[in-house]
Formats: sequence, C-alpha cells, structure tokens
Amino acid sequence: MAAASNHPPGRILAAVLAVLLAVPAATALTLADLLNDPNLTPKRFAAYFEDFTYEYGVPVQAPDEFLAARSGDCDDYAVLADYVLSRHHFTTRLIHVRVVGRVAHAVCYIEQNRAYLDYNNRRYFITLTRCGRSIRAIAEKVADSLEANWTSASEFTYDYDQHRKHFGATVVKTDPPETDPDHGNR
Repeated sequence: MAAASNHPPGRILAAVLAVLLAVPAATALTLADLLNDPNLTPKRFAAYFEDFTYEYGVPVQAPDEFLAARSGDCDDYAVLADYVLSRHHFTTRLIHVRVVGRVAHAVCYIEQNRAYLDYNNRRYFITLTRCGRSIRAIAEKVADSLEANWTSASEFTYDYDQHRKHFGATVVKTDPPETDPDHGNR
C-alpha cells in the first residue's frame, strides 16, 4: 500500500499553478519581428502562422492587430505577406479570386517561387502552391484547391494607411484567355 502524501491536494495544485504563472507568456509576433527577420522566405513566413485561426472579418486588420489576435482571414494574411515579403526583396502580387457560392479568396503570389501563399495552406508541409503566373492560372489553381468554380479574378494592391484595396487587371473566366490583360504570362 502506498504511503499517503504529506501535501494535501490543494497545496500541490497551488504549487503547480504558481510555477505555471511564473513562466512568462510567449511574446507575441510583431510586424517588426517579420520585417527584421534576416532569413525570411515565403516558406518561413507561412510557418509563423501555423497556429493562427481563421476568423472572417472586414476590413483588413492592421498588421499588429492581426498578429496579436492570432486570427484573421485570407485578406489579412495575403496583404501582410505582400507587405512583408516585398520589403524582403521578393516580387509579390495580390490576387483576389471570386468563386461561385462563396466569399472571394485572396492569395499572395511570389514571382521568384512561381507559387502563391494561401492562408488555407499555412499548416501544411507544402505551404507554397506552385502555378503559372497569369491571373487566370492562379485563379484556376485557387478554385481547384477550394473545389469550387471561379467567375473572375483581379490583381489588387492594399494600402494600410488608407485602409483600401485598389483593384487593377481583372480576368473573367468566360472571356477568351487571349483577351486577358496578362495573356502570355502563363
């Protein structure tokens, strides 16, 4: 028969809680951390977001708000990826894909990788989805990943200061590919 403990269960629980509370909380990821990471690559960028949760919201969150909340949507992620990676000398493009029966989806395309970052893929080993560089090629790949049909896709920019998306070239799925503004960039 085991000997009875000299410490009542309440004292043990209090001691465990005291130790846990004494451990400092993990520091939140900041925009400065991302901008100052000398080894930042698109894959490394995605790894920072593995445990973030999806939460749809409008408008796009400010970077430190998104990072502190550890939750957001595809716009928050794609816009931040564009902002940070472009400052690390990657050539990035924001693509907004409208799909049937769903809210549109935003991704950040990285020219050097010939792939895009997708908030839906940040937890997987393969965090970059390879595809052609045209808006149509990106839209097709995004729609396939969502098992959805796309209707149109646009390249856009985002200005954190003005809190506005600026849409540029648009491709409509039913239009002939040779009329696409970036035809030839397959």
